[in-house]
Amino acid sequence: MIQDIKPHNLINNYNPQARASSDSPIIIHSNGKFLLHIDEDQKTIEYPRYKDLSSFKLENLTYLFKIDEEEFFYYPGDENILLPGFDFYDMKHLRNYYLDPKHYVFAAYTAIQLVEWYEGTVYCGKCGSKNGNSLTERARICPTCGKVIYPRINPAVIVGVTNGDKLLLTKYKVGFAHNALVAGFTEIGETVEETVQREVMEETGLKVKNIRYYKSQPWGIASDILMGFFCDVDGDSTITMDESELKYAEWVAREDIVLQPLEYSLTNEMMKLFKYNNHLTFNTEGHHNN
Repeated sequence: MIQDIKPHNLINNYNPQARASSDSPIIIHSNGKFLLHIDEDQKTIEYPRYKDLSSFKLENLTYLFKIDEEEFFYYPGDENILLPGFDFYDMKHLRNYYLDPKHYVFAAYTAIQLVEWYEGTVYCGKCGSKNGNSLTERARICPTCGKVIYPRINPAVIVGVTNGDKLLLTKYKVGFAHNALVAGFTEIGETVEETVQREVMEETGLKVKNIRYYKSQPWGIASDILMGFFCDVDGDSTITMDESELKYAEWVAREDIVLQPLEYSLTNEMMKLFKYNNHLTFNTEGHHNN
């Protein structure tokens, strides 16, 4: 999955004392796009370095995180920034094919969540004053009313519904074009298990049972923490598809499952696990056994 970057290691502790060095990667963001050098032939990705941007007044750089010993900083730019060899790319472009090094792609997936939080919390939502940054933790603090704002993580579920030797596959009506599983956000007041039941019912009209946890994945594009579950259809297996959200929902035999083109997502890993594992079971802690 996208976060599997070993032997590299994401260190996301907040460090307000961090200062950019000449080789620090600078994440310049504008309207959902990052300034990057992408070599289409070699399939490589590179961020501008602090030393590459000496002609710009990079004031108020914001520390984001470290990967190994590289410290990444954020700068709110605009698409008029020109740097030879670099261009602005959106996150959809980074999902089209594999780019090396992989941990730089993961850096973008992680940075987009923090960047959008910083850009969306410039002003206090309670009194309208301009927020400042905490000096001790990753938080915004309103100097007028004292409201503290932390980054929000949205819980969401990915659901592999099984019917004997078949898996329920879906395709979204708009957006992502490849096979997917039932998915959705947890609503206020419900458990994630209740989210599984509700989302499956809303999207396909099916009842489920034997809900068991598989694995989680951070998905910064939507500020998510994705939680994967497998479950079994309960009773009638007739699908009643939500046509406002889906264009496809069918039971597919494991040998006929077509996987997504990239192995970045929890969804694809769950489909792959079912496709190639004829004896998928779970222990009492929710981890799968072969």
